[in-house]
Amino acid sequence: MIEHLVSPTKLDSLLQELRKSLQTPRDCLFGPDSVSWKINRESALFLGAGRAALLQLAHPWVAAAIAQHSRTLHDPLSRFHHTFRVIFTMMFGSAEQAFAAARQLHRLHQQIRGVLPDVAGRFPQGTAYEANELAALTWVYATLVDSALVAYELVLPPLTSHERERYFLESLRMAALFGISPQSWTGFRAYFEAIVHSDVLGVSAATRAFAQELQKGTGFLLPPPFWFRALTVQLLPPSIRDEFQLSYGSHEESAAKRALRLMRPLYSRLPRTIRFVGPYNEALKRLRGGNPGIGVRLSNRLWVGQPTLLAIPHN
Repeated sequence: MIEHLVSPTKLDSLLQELRKSLQTPRDCLFGPDSVSWKINRESALFLGAGRAALLQLAHPWVAAAIAQHSRTLHDPLSRFHHTFRVIFTMMFGSAEQAFAAARQLHRLHQQIRGVLPDVAGRFPQGTAYEANELAALTWVYATLVDSALVAYELVLPPLTSHERERYFLESLRMAALFGISPQSWTGFRAYFEAIVHSDVLGVSAATRAFAQELQKGTGFLLPPPFWFRALTVQLLPPSIRDEFQLSYGSHEESAAKRALRLMRPLYSRLPRTIRFVGPYNEALKRLRGGNPGIGVRLSNRLWVGQPTLLAIPHN
């Protein structure tokens, strides 16, 4: 029997607490002055996308759910777009849009359940899983929070200690949208490291093959460049890298370092419609009473697969 499922009642309770902290429902949960917007507006977040995906796959429950309930390997772009539609709506939308996205995600997760096909980590074959289980949800969200920060600091100056503290405090609001109680984030760094080095994570032969196909870019029209694949492997904790049996030698290390050396001086000079993700620029336009222009619409197409995100009603 699975314990600690996030129920609709628990989610609604957390959303009600968030609502009480707002002036009006039209307010954003974060806003232009937040560290969360400062980090999540950056296109550089894509540099950490592969890392986050592999860290999630290292959890046997998440790996089984993705393998059994999604078309990730056949249509990875759709999964990419869906993930960022949800995250960016929560991050840059109004509070009510964020709450609607949270409820939609919870309803989707209610349909995702099954049993593990193989032994992995501490879990025997046949272990039941559900996507709304609290510990698995917490790990998935932790990978997103941590990988966003890692990607940001690859090409931009590191956050100050004060900004870093604010970032993790703000992340508690985002966690609540997933049905995760803020208490789950006490000692975030210690939690993250403890899970990485625990037997909660474990990779079966099938998951290993699945991850290696993702690394090759299976399902994409064009495979990711070698430097991107090398960087993804470089950013993984060594124990997870070994679990997936991903090569990381001098050739990969040199390619990753060379790519970052070229990107760092150029990235901050990019036009804002390229450097900042479309949903962020769309949110700024909305707050100022304007509509997204062609540059924002094209960026949205890239990130979320549609020309506008926040102007679309979320019921």
